[in-house]
Amino acid sequence: MRRFPLFHRFYLVLVAALILFAFFGVTMRHSVAEPLPLPLWVILFLLMALFIGLGSYPFVRRLTHRLARLQQTVGAFGRGELGVRAIVEGRDEIAELAEGFNLAAERIETLVAAHKRLLANASHELRTPLTRIRMGIELLGSANDQRRSELALDLRELDDLIEEILLASRLEALPAPDGAVEDLDLLALVAEECARFEYVELDYPPSDGDRHAQWLSGNPRLLRRLVRNLLENARKHGAPPISVRLRVDGESLYLHVTDAGPGVDEADRERVFEPFFRAGAAEENIGSGLGLSLIRQIARHHGGEACCRSRPQGGSEFVVRIPRRPTDPSDGSGEQAMPSE
Repeated sequence: MRRFPLFHRFYLVLVAALILFAFFGVTMRHSVAEPLPLPLWVILFLLMALFIGLGSYPFVRRLTHRLARLQQTVGAFGRGELGVRAIVEGRDEIAELAEGFNLAAERIETLVAAHKRLLANASHELRTPLTRIRMGIELLGSANDQRRSELALDLRELDDLIEEILLASRLEALPAPDGAVEDLDLLALVAEECARFEYVELDYPPSDGDRHAQWLSGNPRLLRRLVRNLLENARKHGAPPISVRLRVDGESLYLHVTDAGPGVDEADRERVFEPFFRAGAAEENIGSGLGLSLIRQIARHHGGEACCRSRPQGGSEFVVRIPRRPTDPSDGSGEQAMPSE
């Protein structure tokens, strides 16, 4: 199909408006015998502008309307609606842009679907031999108790890694909170997780008489995973005592987890949230490298944010902000700066 460029259409509309004005001017000149006075020339110029405006308005209006529809489609695709497609109208550059977007969107949707299938199949195929190995360990004799415990630990770490990879994939595919959102007491959830660890102190300052200040709307399973990963990170990479503090500031809840370990270098405070990033020497690292990445993903999944701070007295401090009200991460609220105390 032959393309008709937009600038050709615009110039055709402009030329048509000028021809109409010229025809009107010639008719006026032949209808009067004396030269036209200045006020009449001003009126003629205003009429010319009116002719051009009226002649180009339908073209410009249709053009901006198509661009607005295309922008809405691109915005929906950016929010995770991978099945949306742009309406292809006309034979100009905007039509080519819509066709190019549709091809790219279809390719991305296919890649994401293939990625999901790969993860699902990989998790199934990996967990099947893991189950057989676990059964084999149970059948080993009591003479190999140490070896059995080592194999069981390796299997548990591998199983946790598979679960974290699948969870990270689901969070990337569903950036907005899913249907499992409910009202929950974050203080109670944090207290339950702190009870699972030794040398952990929980502090919750008074909230000015508001008994429901620590309540929020969120996914309890994901928020429990966030708190557990924070405590596991402090236990593995920090040193006791571990302090957990929950505070309310406006419409947000802030969770502070501090430890007395070596801390995080300033250059690595953002990189620690990258998947599989491990700071320090390789032999000093423990875990899969996905724990902190999941913390930030879960926080942003709820419209919040997570960051790492330095402490003057040593150690590291991780702060998570979560709005008390449901928030759409696509509106940019998840990028709000973390206030300092």
